Amino acid sequence: MKLDRIDVKILYELQKNGRVTNVELAELVNLSPSPCLMRVKKLQSEGYIEGYSAQINVAKLGQTLTVFTEITLKNHRQVDFARFLATVEKVDQVIECHLVSGGYDYLLKFVTAGIGEYQTIMERLSDMEIGIDKYFSFVVLKSPIVKAHMPLASLFPL
Repeated sequence: MKLDRIDVKILYELQKNGRVTNVELAELVNLSPSPCLMRVKKLQSEGYIEGYSAQINVAKLGQTLTVFTEITLKNHRQVDFARFLATVEKVDQVIECHLVSGGYDYLLKFVTAGIGEYQTIMERLSDMEIGIDKYFSFVVLKSPIVKAHMPLASLFPL
């Protein structure tokens, strides 16, 4: 499916507010409601829209700790990467995992109840023999800018 500028605008608006009504969305993208709804359904069926979720203000729930962790693996065979990922994806506190270029292999983002929980997780991962050579932790002190939406219009200008 080839996207046009209206499709990109629909995606942009939905990522900002997934609870927008179809009538409101249609207005925002300059369509009538019926064609707008057909486009949204098509974007869903084609996999451009993977789902809808609530953005939770975790700070309201209580104190948390966010840590970015650089991880370097001992070996770099496909089986080593697969073993590492199979284990890490089961850790609920890992909310992002990126394979990166540069001086280390993975950048992980953890959200935990505190430093003790983070350290327990890292000790457990290290003891599991999943190929971790070394890791460096960066505790987040403050997050003055966090955006939940992608700049679709600049990434995919039409």
